[in-house]
Amino acid sequence: MFARMFFVAIAYLSVSAGADQLADYRAPKPKTALELQMFRRSTPLAMGGEWIEINPQINAWYILRIGDAVYHLENADPQHLHIGPDSSFVEGLIVAEGARKTPCPLWGGDGALEQARASGLPFTPLCGGKLFLRNPTAGHKTSKEWATDFLRRHVWGGEQITNLVRQTVYADAFLLPAEQIAAQGQHARVAGAPAPLLLDSELAAALLTPTSLGLELQGSEEGRVRAGRWYPLVAHRGIFVSALQPGMVAAEIVEAQRGQIKAPDEVELKALVYLVAFDLGNFDLGFALGTEHPSLLWSERVLPQIRVESLPGPDGIGEIAPLIATGLPNPQIAARTVATFTGGFKRYHGAFKYGDLAKINSGSHYGFIEHGAVLSKLQPGLATALVMDDGEVDLRTWTEGDEALLGRVRHARQNGVALVETDAAGQIRPGRLVGNSAGNWSGAVDGRYRTLRAGMCLQEWDGRHFLIYGYFSSATSGAMARVFAAGQCGYAMHLDMNALEHTYLAVYRRRDQDLQIEHLVSGMEVLDKKSGEQVVPRFVGYADNRDFFYLMRKDAP
Repeated sequence: MFARMFFVAIAYLSVSAGADQLADYRAPKPKTALELQMFRRSTPLAMGGEWIEINPQINAWYILRIGDAVYHLENADPQHLHIGPDSSFVEGLIVAEGARKTPCPLWGGDGALEQARASGLPFTPLCGGKLFLRNPTAGHKTSKEWATDFLRRHVWGGEQITNLVRQTVYADAFLLPAEQIAAQGQHARVAGAPAPLLLDSELAAALLTPTSLGLELQGSEEGRVRAGRWYPLVAHRGIFVSALQPGMVAAEIVEAQRGQIKAPDEVELKALVYLVAFDLGNFDLGFALGTEHPSLLWSERVLPQIRVESLPGPDGIGEIAPLIATGLPNPQIAARTVATFTGGFKRYHGAFKYGDLAKINSGSHYGFIEHGAVLSKLQPGLATALVMDDGEVDLRTWTEGDEALLGRVRHARQNGVALVETDAAGQIRPGRLVGNSAGNWSGAVDGRYRTLRAGMCLQEWDGRHFLIYGYFSSATSGAMARVFAAGQCGYAMHLDMNALEHTYLAVYRRRDQDLQIEHLVSGMEVLDKKSGEQVVPRFVGYADNRDFFYLMRKDAP
């Protein structure tokens, strides 16, 4: 699959990235976020100014300069609409949909651009809703995040204080126990479900109490679920949920990982895990930055000898201006979105302090791309979630050779190193740094620190591809690797940890004008807001300071 993409992308990189732009991208110097875009294409405007396509292959983001004013614009339908200047119309842009071309006046007459900016809305529609102006907005932050950020930024030793709190107060703060009841028989596989979880044969039929589960399942048995069974969600085609405990994983998985990871302790073995699987035949995956995180500055974890004080951040930029992070998707994407979940670590923890990765590539800060804009370079050796220009989703360890793919990457998010990966022989094995402090698992030095954690993996089964989100109520990286291997995942990566806001997942059900929100775990509802009697969901209803993933139904209008 990716071999084909690799060779196609080499040609695209060599043709589309001009020498000067490639030099800007690679030069270790202070620069703007615009200079980091090696695929950008600029067109002068007849009335003065400039139209800049951030990545013409992705066709989603643009910068419009008119005098001193700078506007960040977003295509409402990058797959079908092509937008730009045309000599036949000097008062705005031309929107082309196939052979049909429609003029869109922006800077003449009624001053549509300035009205859009004055609206203060994160997204203001232009050109009959075919284009959006992105406006700056403040992202929501919980009181816990305010306190943590204050400690880190303004109190000497603040990071040590937050570490102590994590290792004591939060160690098992979200632990979900599950009553295990022996039951007879094997459960029947649900049509279209992911691959069966590989569990101990004597435990695979056990009934579990799904503590705090907020999702409505089809076929649960008097409030209990069979360990490892995939249950379809009510009213959601292509979404499945399973519950298990790491201690239920089949002996062959445990034996295959022996000596490669530290064995989970007794608490981890019994801590409830929820898996939520999305059939990617039904869904498209997207990614968006929060208004603040992950930032572009240096991580405080970087070794002193690695940090370059003359640079505001490892890529030479300290802010994304003139681009704007809105902390939520545009309204047309939001209308199609059926699920969201929190992304990866903040930049503060998004680099390496120990091991080989700490000593190369400016500390190997976790990279990210939104709508084709490289906002932090993707670094070799890191676990990477990718969405390509054709919508294909992949999880993989990024390599130096993969830079040839950049022109085709719509979205990307790196976060640490692999939890599990597939070796040359086709065997699923733990990542080589699982449980090792050099893997940056943000825990104790011995890698055994338990806490609430989230991760995701990719599974291929029966001609289908499933993106699986894992919620681990109290686990180390070793327990996560054990469960994802039992899920027959070809690759898995860590997301975030320690709190419900960092492991948030919600699913949305629309009925006429009403929006029903279901949370993976009860307690996550406090992250949503209320406007009168209406609940406003996090990530799609209001701007958030954190980055996140979203899944859109493909057949939605």
